[in-house]
Amino acid sequence: MSNLKTQNENSNVKIRAYKFSLSIINFIGNLPNNKTYWVFSDQLLRSSTSIGANIVEASSSSSRREFVKYYEISLKSANETKYWLCLLRDSNLVKVILISPLLTEVTEIAKMLGSSVLTLKGKNKI
Repeated sequence: MSNLKTQNENSNVKIRAYKFSLSIINFIGNLPNNKTYWVFSDQLLRSSTSIGANIVEASSSSSRREFVKYYEISLKSANETKYWLCLLRDSNLVKVILISPLLTEVTEIAKMLGSSVLTLKGKNKI
């Protein structure tokens, strides 16, 4: 039963990360086309799409240790994505109302990844 629950959580986070990547791509496509936004766009696109890419890579891991490592990388990418979104918000370059839903979603994805990593490492005792 526990293994089934973990598989469902993995599938859910993978789908959410994919949809989040699409949201970021759409968000970036609506940013102004000038040098200041290019740097943010590039970094945000790289970090946000890395979340889902590493989850997918985990599914073809050759060991549990490698699987956990990919999830840890996904978590780090989620945290980096939060950083870039917060910089955009706090610099007033983008309206808070546009950033808030993205920040909420990446925070939830990060929590799911963090919980999965702890469970996989056997540190999430219930």
